[in-house]
Amino acid sequence: MENNDAIHVEKLTKKFGDFTAVNQISFSVGKGEIFGFLGANGAGKTTAIKMLIGLSKPSGGKGQTAGYDLFTETEKVKKKIGYMSQKFSLYEDLTVYENIRFFGGIYGLSRAVIDTKSREIISDLNLQSIRNSLVGSLPLGWKQRLAFAIAMVHDPDIIFLDEPTGGVDPAVRRQFWESIYAASEKGRTIFVTTHYMDEAEYCDRVSIMVAGEIKALDTPDALKQQFNAVSMDEVFLKLAR
Repeated sequence: MENNDAIHVEKLTKKFGDFTAVNQISFSVGKGEIFGFLGANGAGKTTAIKMLIGLSKPSGGKGQTAGYDLFTETEKVKKKIGYMSQKFSLYEDLTVYENIRFFGGIYGLSRAVIDTKSREIISDLNLQSIRNSLVGSLPLGWKQRLAFAIAMVHDPDIIFLDEPTGGVDPAVRRQFWESIYAASEKGRTIFVTTHYMDEAEYCDRVSIMVAGEIKALDTPDALKQQFNAVSMDEVFLKLAR
């Protein structure tokens, strides 16, 4: 693994019986990079991300996340990463304030650090007026921003975002990407899966997964040039065919 790689995998594979969900994928993600992991639903993206964050043991290949081995050091991987799923992983029957404190405790932060982080998140997101409101009552866009902030509460090196904009309207999606840029500018590595091809344009580099394999990997501009396409949608359609 190169020193400037946040993630590095070689021929990473995941099988379920006779079915190969992820088939010998190889790629690296540089520190501080916004890396898009694209593909249609069922392409194997979520299975791959579960291996990268230490939740699922690979069937073959080798890989490291944040410098730790995906086969033998998964608990160390989990301490170095933040994770946000499409369902946002928040507890809807807890308040905004209680959610922040709860997840801070899960990540092993001290009470003093949790107090500081809670104040910072509520201030940064302008949530002072609703800090004691149940998360279930919040608009979708606010839930999304809160879940992203909580995924970073323990200052992880890498943030994994698994289809974080699914079901969200385009204006809210664009606002969320501004939050991603802000995190990247602070040196965090962002690994984002999406099936919205327009979001590929916001990434430094993208890979496109089709039926468990990475079929293309480069900058958005280079991929459009390579496939003689005007948009990432067109690139994807050519690959999917």
